[in-house]
Amino acid sequence: MERVTDSSPATTSIDAVHRTWSCVLFDLDGTIADSAPGIISRMKKTLATVGAVVPSDESLLAWVGPPILDSFRDFAGMDPLQSQIALTEYRRQVGIEGAEAGTAIFPGVAGLLARISEAGIPLGLATSKPESQANAILDHFNLTQYFTVVTGASEDEVRSSKADVVGEALRRLAAAGADVSRTVLVGDRLHDIEGAAAHGVPTILVEWGYGSPAEAEGALAVVHSVDALSQLIIG
Repeated sequence: MERVTDSSPATTSIDAVHRTWSCVLFDLDGTIADSAPGIISRMKKTLATVGAVVPSDESLLAWVGPPILDSFRDFAGMDPLQSQIALTEYRRQVGIEGAEAGTAIFPGVAGLLARISEAGIPLGLATSKPESQANAILDHFNLTQYFTVVTGASEDEVRSSKADVVGEALRRLAAAGADVSRTVLVGDRLHDIEGAAAHGVPTILVEWGYGSPAEAEGALAVVHSVDALSQLIIG
């Protein structure tokens, strides 16, 4: 794994990691969008409504990114029925507020997406967030135009693991005529790395997201700025 920065030694690291990518997949929460404030707010309301313990905002940050049913199970200790009840309530909260509420785009990311698109590299979104919510956020921030495909969790959560989402995104890109043989995923959490690796896709991890340094193992590279990410993708 290479840690790429903007300091003077960065050129060697960037040259060591840089490849000619045929497609780029982006995660959404923590990579493109700073969505934690909205997700945490809605999650607190959800847990309170279903009578579950409401953790601190800091603890709830770990819930941002993984499939939501996994979070109800792993972090709240809910059984499948309880998780489905909580999921229904959470989606009710999203319906009231809108998926874009409490969400902002990380500085510089919109410009990078535009440059990748202008360079002729097909872009795909691969998020564990429900696809309808992902589309709403991209539409709200005028980012849909840059993506060849937008792939998220299915509404029934049957497709929600990162590996399943990445697999579907690759299938859709290939169906659209894209060369997926040299695809890279840009994400911020360990489940991004593992989900992409299931399809032989390397991951560039961004430090501005919600993951911890311990989650970086297995990443092709770790970047702390949009400029460094840009150099790895389009030079």
